[in-house]
Amino acid sequence: MPDSKLLDARIPGGPIEQKWDKARFDMKLVNPANKRKYSVIVVGSGLAGGSAAATLGELGYNVKCFCFQDSPRRAHSIAAQGGINAAKNYQGDGDSVYRLFYDTVKGGDFRAREANVYRLAQVSVNIIDQCVAQGVPFAREYGGLLSNRSFGGAQVSRTFYARGQTGQQLLLGAYQALERQIHEGSVTMYPRSEMLDLIVIDGRARGIVTRDLVSGKIDAHIADAVVLGTGGYGNVYYLSTNAKGSNCTAIWRAHKRGALFANPCFTQIHPTCIPVSGDYQSKLTLMSESLRNDGRIWVPVKKGDTRSPDQIPEAERDYYLERKYPSFGNLVPRDVASRNAKSVCDEGRGVGPGALGVYLDFSDAIKRLGEDTIRERYGNLFDMYERITDENPYKVPMRIYPAIHYTMGGLWVDYHLQSTIPGLFVIGEANFSDHGANRLGASALMQGLSDGYFVLPYTIGNYLAQTKADKTTLDHAVVRGAVDQVQSQEKQLLAIKGKRTVDSFHRELGKIMWDHCGMSRTAAGLRQARGQVNELREEFWTNVNVPGSDAELNQALEKAGRVADFFELGSLMIKDALEREESCGGHFREEYQTPEGEAQRDDERFSYAAAWEYKGVNAEPELHKEPLEFEYVHPSQRSYK
Repeated sequence: MPDSKLLDARIPGGPIEQKWDKARFDMKLVNPANKRKYSVIVVGSGLAGGSAAATLGELGYNVKCFCFQDSPRRAHSIAAQGGINAAKNYQGDGDSVYRLFYDTVKGGDFRAREANVYRLAQVSVNIIDQCVAQGVPFAREYGGLLSNRSFGGAQVSRTFYARGQTGQQLLLGAYQALERQIHEGSVTMYPRSEMLDLIVIDGRARGIVTRDLVSGKIDAHIADAVVLGTGGYGNVYYLSTNAKGSNCTAIWRAHKRGALFANPCFTQIHPTCIPVSGDYQSKLTLMSESLRNDGRIWVPVKKGDTRSPDQIPEAERDYYLERKYPSFGNLVPRDVASRNAKSVCDEGRGVGPGALGVYLDFSDAIKRLGEDTIRERYGNLFDMYERITDENPYKVPMRIYPAIHYTMGGLWVDYHLQSTIPGLFVIGEANFSDHGANRLGASALMQGLSDGYFVLPYTIGNYLAQTKADKTTLDHAVVRGAVDQVQSQEKQLLAIKGKRTVDSFHRELGKIMWDHCGMSRTAAGLRQARGQVNELREEFWTNVNVPGSDAELNQALEKAGRVADFFELGSLMIKDALEREESCGGHFREEYQTPEGEAQRDDERFSYAAAWEYKGVNAEPELHKEPLEFEYVHPSQRSYK
């Protein structure tokens, strides 16, 4: 590949322990009195966006923060359950910054950038102090010290938690910091506003186009830099654990303006979700990975065994994760646990309706610790499970099955979290940077808050200090052109007046993606899916029915725009999965596996981040590569046995 297609991540030199300190020292600074001369747009108000907006406001910048929910508190970060990782080593069990770094690189199957991961591990210890100071009610031991539990892919207890509501409590901490800045006047909040385009002037990100979801009004907003903290794209599969409103539109529209999209096929399947219950289900429900601390996963030894779990004696149960991975047991990484659940169900040993489920059994833990202790640790999760299934998990095992949960792919960013468009920064799940091909549990909250509180405020200041952006007005030809383009697409969707609903197209797209670009993939299946997605997309643009108008609250129009983007993103995911002829982490190509059925990487050919350049709806995207170099954690066949 020509050098022009190789990406420069701007990783600072020196030992990995000193890279972030060196980078911060080398950065240009903005004088405190000058910060108020700069304006920054932050799109998204979850843990990444909310913490970034609050911190930038505190520093003195003029911040506009946008969310499509009615309140920043409704960002999907609120749904995170199990915890947040940090290398505090409060348990004295051998943890360290280096071990968290090592576990994360290994857990990502050696497809992440070492420098970013080490910085994440470094900053993790500051996050806990920040959140405790905000009043986040982390669980504590009897003596008052902060408590920890274990998550997959680690042999230490480094996960801080607030029962099964950790995301909610962390988001409330970021939210109160954000609300303080709104009160001070440094942050202006725009709820019920959806970003529909990125404004790029003279090669730099200078603003966004939004739609007021209540009135339908299209507006443009100008700033000196733009930050996207808009989450992942798991809803391309229709059924996922994501909130129904979660979408890819902000990052996809930025991609179409020139931001490269990296590793789109790296999607995470979470092993512990409530199984699908019907064809017209609208979303799936996560059961926290923390449950695997005390729950034991098993299926019957015999195929087609339909006896109730209490009628199956111990000798006829297969605790398959404990059997195959004795060192980690039920706490193997998510991709490993998910593939094994699929494997035993494919063998005909699944449980529940359709035999698409495995048991997560707490009976041993309840005998050992008592029901009160289990209720204290997981009470809200058990209550949620019982409300949905009408089964009491204190009395009978939970039934779980893997589901789409998180996306490791996203817009490509360098060490400064800047995309390939100068002035466009991307944080949290919206970028690709820290998790490689598989995210370890409890690391999403860590990355979102790391980016927002502790990394972006430095790197965006460095950009602004070196940028003399002229004052652009809303009358600029590029601004008017972007607004016109958004309005034109909305009118195009409304004018089709076909016979199918937006949801029917989305559901069909999701099934194609799950069947062929989901938990396992094959070349033949991916090629078939590519044709099916293209045909369905063509039908969408001729046969979708979007009622109502663009001058009012119109959720069908909102969904239509998002599904139109999912079609294009789905095609890119399939392309990326087809080109990556190896298995790594959540990307499992059946043609490339070890004799034991584990993912088999091809480091010689694919040790790079694949970053795709948009060339047009019907044109082939262009591949750029960021070579991944491993100086500290040397790639090896992952083993959790």
